[in-house]
Amino acid sequence: MAEKMNQQVHPFAQVNKQPRSDEESGTLTSDQELKRKKRIKLAIYIAAFAVFQTIVILVFALTVMRVKTPKVRLGTDVTFQNFKTGTQASPSFDLSFTTQVGVKNSNFGPYKFDSTIATFMYEGVTVGQVTIPKGKAGLRSTKKVTVTANVNSNALQSTASLGSELGAGVLTLNSQAKLSGKVELMFVMKKKKSAEMNCTMTIEVSTKAVQSMNCE
Repeated sequence: MAEKMNQQVHPFAQVNKQPRSDEESGTLTSDQELKRKKRIKLAIYIAAFAVFQTIVILVFALTVMRVKTPKVRLGTDVTFQNFKTGTQASPSFDLSFTTQVGVKNSNFGPYKFDSTIATFMYEGVTVGQVTIPKGKAGLRSTKKVTVTANVNSNALQSTASLGSELGAGVLTLNSQAKLSGKVELMFVMKKKKSAEMNCTMTIEVSTKAVQSMNCE
């Protein structure tokens, strides 16, 4: 018992903890800084991509997906098969001509339209009609439809203005039509669109040719 008491008690050996060298601390700091920069760069790339994607969607919505109203115009290339006019004292007209109706579609998808009637008028009175058959104007293109019209003055109640015009050597006719159809986008989206034609044609009697064509 005494021997045990006399035995020296040795304290546990302390674990030697050597402080990190300046080189190791610098390496760790450098690695942390590199990771931080990578995270910042990644965040910038993600934000830039999000902004770019938003701009693309806005441009797509404002251009490709925006549906514009097609335009319908009477062509200036008019060929007369029959051309008869009276005099200032006895005014009348009886014309037969071939022309083209242009359907201009500026959308990023085809425009399919139904058959309709184009009406020719003299001072608000219907003097002739022609059928525009159903068709399709391709994306960002113009569909031209050839029609033959017959117009005459038989329906006019008064010919005073006609006499004045024929005395001046001209004949003015107005043509109107309304197309009803649909614009197709991305092969899935369809939107109804109506296109109207309102053109005024001035014909020079002496040359039997169109002097001017104005369309609204």
